Amino acid sequence: MKKSIYFDYAATTPIDPKVLKAMMPYLEKKYGNTASMHQCGRIVNDALTESRKTVSRSIMAKFSETYFTASATESNNTVIKGVAWANQDKGKHIIISSIEHDCILNSAKWLEKQGWEITQLKVDENGLIDLDQLKKSIRPDTVLVSIIHASNEVGTIQNITEIGKICRKKNVYFHTDASQSYGKIVIDVNKSNIDLLTASSHKIYGPKGAALLYVRHGVKIESLLHGGGHENGLRSSTVNVPAIVGFARAVEIYQQERKKEAKRLTALRDKLTKGILENIKGSQLNGHPTQRLSNNVNISFDKVEGESILMMLDMEGIAVSTGSACASASLEPSHVLLAMGISVELAHSSIRFSLGRWTTEKEIEQVILVLPKIIKKLRKISPFKN
Repeated sequence: MKKSIYFDYAATTPIDPKVLKAMMPYLEKKYGNTASMHQCGRIVNDALTESRKTVSRSIMAKFSETYFTASATESNNTVIKGVAWANQDKGKHIIISSIEHDCILNSAKWLEKQGWEITQLKVDENGLIDLDQLKKSIRPDTVLVSIIHASNEVGTIQNITEIGKICRKKNVYFHTDASQSYGKIVIDVNKSNIDLLTASSHKIYGPKGAALLYVRHGVKIESLLHGGGHENGLRSSTVNVPAIVGFARAVEIYQQERKKEAKRLTALRDKLTKGILENIKGSQLNGHPTQRLSNNVNISFDKVEGESILMMLDMEGIAVSTGSACASASLEPSHVLLAMGISVELAHSSIRFSLGRWTTEKEIEQVILVLPKIIKKLRKISPFKN
């Protein structure tokens, strides 16, 4: 094993040591249940309250509009299914984009089997939806529009403020999956007219097992989990206090470092992109060239299989992804790249480099040094070279 170089921060981030330190008391001595009335319960309930305040402020939401779930997948399922169930009297039509995360796409597909109609908005070659198409697609029976803020695969950032304006004017709920953008881009749910929002702890150097679900006051939504009435009745389950405390601490850290880190990552991202494109013929950047996340570099390499690139980089101690981590075991080409008009062959040849807090310039230079040799070697034995 060579020393590991991690370029898969979009899949998950390591826990920041400061976050782990904040969590430890709630894993050891402060172990009460938030629903308990005795002192042990009150102590952890106070920690839960402070954590909710921190996370609420991060998106300019009200304390009572912020809920904690176990994952972004759970939050997204709650939104898609919960809003659909609660608003059947208005209609059974939902709009999503064609480049949503699988948990949105599959929730929507499940609803189709139950009688709902789903409209998938097309995207252009950069991964952006057409706002005019969105306007035309909203109908009197539309109950929800769900558009991912920033693509987990290609990093393209949607104009959620304009989307929010359209939805508010049309009197339709607007949800955005901000799992990748949260912590990198300032989000104000009020200025952007966002009614529901999803974000995740383990994408911002917090622990797995905690996520955010924002629900604006007045939004009609049903619960997925029923039980003891936790999270104001929306999400029953014993509260994972250590993970939520860690989530809140991760939020505090990114708020302190966001501007400086965004500038640093953008410079590293651009250096990596330039180094690859200039040194490897037949390579192309996927996603918007500038309107993209500061840490995302998704590139296709002509006449090479992405899985082969990944394995050879792994042998060099460099960890990357061929797409979203949730679908990495699938042999199907990325639905995101196909939706952008990229051919099946190029979609199969894509690699996602995602940078993070501990990425260094030296690591970027190592990839630029090693990758051209790998591509050259693979092209020599590629069945697609002719």
